Amino acid sequence: MTTSAVPAASSGSPTNGGRWRVAVGLGSCGAAAGAQGLYDLLRKRIDPARVALEQTGCAGLCHREPMLELHSPTGERWTYVHLDAPGVERILDEHVGQGKVVDHHLLEGQDRAEGVRAYLGKQQKIVLENCGRVNPESLDDYVAAGGYAALAKVIDTMRPAEVVELIGASGLRGRGGAGFPTGQKWKFGAEALSPIKYLVCNGDEGDPGAFMDRGVMESDPHRVVEGMVIGAYAIGATQGFVYVRAEYPLAVKRMELAMAQARAAGHLGVDIRGSGFSFDLQVREGAGAFVCGEETALMMSIEGERGMPRMRPPYPTQAGLWGRPTVINNVETFACVPWIVRHGAEAFAALGTAKSKGTKVFSLAGKIKRGGLVEVPMGITLREILEDVGGGSSTGRPIKAVQTGGPSGGCIPAAQFDTRIDYEELARLGAIMGSGGMIVLDDSACMVDFARYFLGFTSKESCGKCAPCRIGTQRMLEILTRITEGKGTEQDLVTLRELADSIGAMSLCGLGQTAPNPVLTTMRHYFHEYEAHVRDKKCPAHSCRALLSYSIDESLCKGCSLCAQACPSQAIAGGPKKPHVLDYTRCIHCGSCLDACRFDAVKTA
Repeated sequence: MTTSAVPAASSGSPTNGGRWRVAVGLGSCGAAAGAQGLYDLLRKRIDPARVALEQTGCAGLCHREPMLELHSPTGERWTYVHLDAPGVERILDEHVGQGKVVDHHLLEGQDRAEGVRAYLGKQQKIVLENCGRVNPESLDDYVAAGGYAALAKVIDTMRPAEVVELIGASGLRGRGGAGFPTGQKWKFGAEALSPIKYLVCNGDEGDPGAFMDRGVMESDPHRVVEGMVIGAYAIGATQGFVYVRAEYPLAVKRMELAMAQARAAGHLGVDIRGSGFSFDLQVREGAGAFVCGEETALMMSIEGERGMPRMRPPYPTQAGLWGRPTVINNVETFACVPWIVRHGAEAFAALGTAKSKGTKVFSLAGKIKRGGLVEVPMGITLREILEDVGGGSSTGRPIKAVQTGGPSGGCIPAAQFDTRIDYEELARLGAIMGSGGMIVLDDSACMVDFARYFLGFTSKESCGKCAPCRIGTQRMLEILTRITEGKGTEQDLVTLRELADSIGAMSLCGLGQTAPNPVLTTMRHYFHEYEAHVRDKKCPAHSCRALLSYSIDESLCKGCSLCAQACPSQAIAGGPKKPHVLDYTRCIHCGSCLDACRFDAVKTA
């Protein structure tokens, strides 16, 4: 690296030991985009005496990965995005070596500044305040950012009942889906009469398109540990478990490392801070069963049994793990706790709506321009999230709907995008908050096929314990498949509603009870699409291939024969460099010709 001229970026006092500092985002999103290779390149190129190399987690801007932050010896900071190896070389040579900012990759460069302001302008970071800013594998970084100050305040100055009262006064509701008041749940746990109590963090984030909990565990694991120790002190638990999907290996690694560091520093384990209070944690990895996100199935999995829900009551706070009182909250709920303790219940309650306080983290996925993790105050509208923060669709086509709450949630149409984000408002539309996943659809999406996709997921993930879920979801999937293939009938639409109502009313657990939601909401808001599939044998979105008719525009066909080579039924004929012809009697509507054509000559109707 060129170091002959490294002018100070500002005239402040030296920081970082007089060195430049480079921090590379190494969350799962960054690693998937190639950040690990850039980190390895930096490690080879830099002079450790002049430049400190570190890592951070996800800053939420997943659509800008790979990213790094550059800190000057005097404390100025720049964020570089969409990096590649040549870009990193330029930053080292021009910015670090010559003091010239590389605008091409700068987050707030000339062509990006407006979008960045829109993305960040309506966000308010509580849960994500450290994500992308601290090294997730460094206890010192977390402490320097105020970490474990809340635990010290609780242990040194508050009684357990006061902690429960504080959380209750904040209005914090469980961020895992149901929105049960956290303070009330902790009160039940504290009042339970048992010498042994357990505290569990549900990190089994199985919804397609959801990655909020993963982002927090990977980027700020000590915050989850601190929140859990505070919760354990409040309810009197001595043992806790963090239940994490095995598909999240980086989250597992960093959670276990954070626990070991906290234990060594006296924030976890025996006689925490010399108070006489002891509490320890273990990570338990789930085997990938979606149903284990349901708390009673999760507890069975922790106990080493097959994860299957059970009837309630008794509730976990009465008889949970091994028959003992157990309090279960999700990752985001525990991550809110240190902030509430540090800033006060009133500060948290001042955000949001009358019944939904604080902020909520959402993962924006699908056809959205600025995808990633966002944290916004409760009460913001869907339109503000999708258009102002998310930047609208990534395809340039109008946004048609957004699916909230994963397979248990529902589709919300564009006409309802002025709905405020809170638990009651979303329930009014037939959707749920869920853990916070949002899948954005543009107008090319077929809502019938989208509902079929989610029924395919839930039918496969059913634990099989109760017949309404085990059999009912399979029957619904069969009907939806028939409809998307052009074989549906008017009676199918009636049966679909009857099955949805029965499954919702009769299933054993919350996952089965909410499995029909994608169908019910799409039928509620997009019934005309169901009718078109059944009555006209047409897919209005031109998405269901079995309902499309294919043709070849001879004026555009170049005679390359790629379509003929791809056709499995040999329905296409034509000579080299001559327009090809499709035999409709042999066409099986597979769409292979459409995928193969490079000249837009294959048309659909």
